[in-house]
Amino acid sequence: MIALTVSLAVLVGVTLGLLGGGGSILTVPLLAYVAGMDAKEAIATSLLVVGVTSAVGAISHARAGRVQWRTGILFGLAGMVGAYAGGLLSRFIPGGILLLAFAAMMIATAVAMLRGRKNKAAAGDGSSMPVGKILIDGVVVGLVTGLVGAGGGFLVVPALALLGGLPMPIAVGTSLIVIAMKSFAGLGGYLSAVQIDWRLAAMVTGAAVVGSLIGGRLTSMVDPDALRKGFGWFVLLMSSVILAQELHPVVGIAAAVLTLIAGGTTYACTRSAHCPLRRWRRVAAAPA
Repeated sequence: MIALTVSLAVLVGVTLGLLGGGGSILTVPLLAYVAGMDAKEAIATSLLVVGVTSAVGAISHARAGRVQWRTGILFGLAGMVGAYAGGLLSRFIPGGILLLAFAAMMIATAVAMLRGRKNKAAAGDGSSMPVGKILIDGVVVGLVTGLVGAGGGFLVVPALALLGGLPMPIAVGTSLIVIAMKSFAGLGGYLSAVQIDWRLAAMVTGAAVVGSLIGGRLTSMVDPDALRKGFGWFVLLMSSVILAQELHPVVGIAAAVLTLIAGGTTYACTRSAHCPLRRWRRVAAAPA
């Protein structure tokens, strides 16, 4: 199982390198259900894996000038406070509840990915974003990350792009700095009450780093919209696995079936010229 865990960790890194997020969405179920860790150990280990992988990925973005340091550091410092607090609070919450909260975060993340996000470049570079707004957003996102080990890139990137006014390439690069900072802070909060297997954690982290480097090179070869949507449906299916494990198999099966039905219906609709979703997208994309 260790060999399988390490092999799958490479795919986690590829996802992080391709999408700028999603590492913890896969790492927590991988560690909990493949490696056999309990919920809190899996979440704590995932924070280490995602933190190191994000820090390595941020180096190439920084060299290319795709990091807005002022916004990233302020957001990251606020996120560290929230993440550390979330890690401390986790000791008072049962592991099963944390996994259910994680499943809810997976569903919210998948819906956001399937809906898509605006790729329109902002006029500024985010340097004018109010400090108070950066700090509040950072604390809230960090708290979620610290509690359930998720909510990294898919919360930070939209926050930086839509609220911070950063162009998408800079938002992705800056988000990796933020994710690394608050992942390590969340890990610090967990380590006060949770012991992790450092040997296995190091192996999984190394594999994820290798995967992230591969994913970064594949970025220009893959259609980002198709990848994002496919991964969104996959995340929804993964959330149904957690629901089946933590609640009841019937709940998980029902969630999986509803996901597949919704996916098939959406795909069939968007292939039609009269699809209301297509009309809605055209209206939403139209300039104000």
